[in-house]
Amino acid sequence: MKHVGENVVRIEAEALRALADRIGGPMAAAFQRAVDLMFSCAGRVVVTGMGKSGLIARKIAATLSSTGTPALYLHPVEALHGDLGMVVRGDVVLALSASGETEEILALLATIKRLRVPLIAMTGDEIQNPHPDRKKRGKSGATSEMPGADQKPKSKAADKACPELAEGSVRSTQSTLAEAADVALDCSVAEEACALGLAPTASTTTMLALGDALAVTLSEKRGFKEEDFANLHPGGKLGKRLARVESLMHRGEALPCVGPQTKMPEVIYEMSRKKLGVTAVVERGKLVGIISDGDLRRLLEKRGKDVLDLTAAEAMTRGPKTIAAGEFAATALALMEEKKITSLMVVDGRGKLEGIVHLHDLWSTEMV
Repeated sequence: MKHVGENVVRIEAEALRALADRIGGPMAAAFQRAVDLMFSCAGRVVVTGMGKSGLIARKIAATLSSTGTPALYLHPVEALHGDLGMVVRGDVVLALSASGETEEILALLATIKRLRVPLIAMTGDEIQNPHPDRKKRGKSGATSEMPGADQKPKSKAADKACPELAEGSVRSTQSTLAEAADVALDCSVAEEACALGLAPTASTTTMLALGDALAVTLSEKRGFKEEDFANLHPGGKLGKRLARVESLMHRGEALPCVGPQTKMPEVIYEMSRKKLGVTAVVERGKLVGIISDGDLRRLLEKRGKDVLDLTAAEAMTRGPKTIAAGEFAATALALMEEKKITSLMVVDGRGKLEGIVHLHDLWSTEMV
C-alpha cells in the first residue's frame, strides 16, 4: 500500500510522456490544425464536457480566457435546455469525452454542424494519421478517415446524433465524436492510475495537459505579453504583483514638491508635511532634482546651521532616478533595490513630474 501513491504519479507521468511524444510526432499536424482553428476564431472557444471531463473543460476554458483566447464553458445538459444559444457562427467548439460516445455531447452535434461551427474533439481514441488517399468528406466539410477492414457499424443512437455519418453501412472504429470532428486529438492512455482501471485519473490528467498545451501555444502565437496578462488579472495576489506604478504612486496634493528658489525651511516643512522623506524640485512642471532626508543629514554635517540659508536648487541632487507610470511595481522595486533608494520619481516621456512611488507603497503588493 505504501507504494500506491508513487505508482499513481508514475502512471500519470508516463501518460503525459506518451502525450508529449504524440504532439511532437504523429499528432503534430492535428495539434497545429486545432491551434490554427482557435487562433482564427472570430468568436469564442466554447469548451464542453460531461462529468470529470466537464471539470477539466471548465479549467481549460478558464486557462484559455486568462491567456488571451476568449472562451467559455458550456454544460452539455444545460445546452440541451436552452444554453445552446451560447454557440453562434464564428465560434469554435472544443468537446471533451474519454469514450467519444457521451450521449449529451453527441446530442449537440446536429446543431454544431448546422451552424457550421468547427469542432475539435479530445477523446480517448487511439487515432491514427489518415493516409492522404483514405479520406472522405462529409456534408459539414470536415474530413474523416475512410473505413478499413477492421471497422464495424456504430449504434443507431450515434447515427441519429450525427446523421451525416449514417450514410454508409460500414464505419470506422473511431468514436462518433472523433469521426464527427474537424480535428480529433488523441487523449488515449495505456491505463488509468486507479487500481480498478475505472476512475478517470491518467485520462483526465492527459486532457488537462493537452488543454494547457493548446492554451500556451495560442498565447505564444498571439504574442501575449506580461502586460496583457496583468490587464486580465487585476485581483488577488497575482494582480497585486502585476500592479502598475500609476496605481500606487502619490500624486496631486500628496506629492511633495518645491521650486528651485524655495528656501530650506520651507523645503523641510514640505518634506515633513507629506511624510515621504523626500521632495521633488520642479521647474515649469519638469523634474530637475530631489532632496531627501539623507541629503539633509549630509548637508548638516558639512555646513551646520548655514544649511537653512540655501535654496532647493543649491541643496538638491540632480538627475534623480525615475520611472514611468506604466511600468510594473516589480520593476520599481527592482530599481530601488539596485540603487539602494527608497523612492522613485514618476515622470512622463518629456520629463514632466507625475508622481512619486515609495518603498512603503510596495508593501501592499506583498513583494516586500
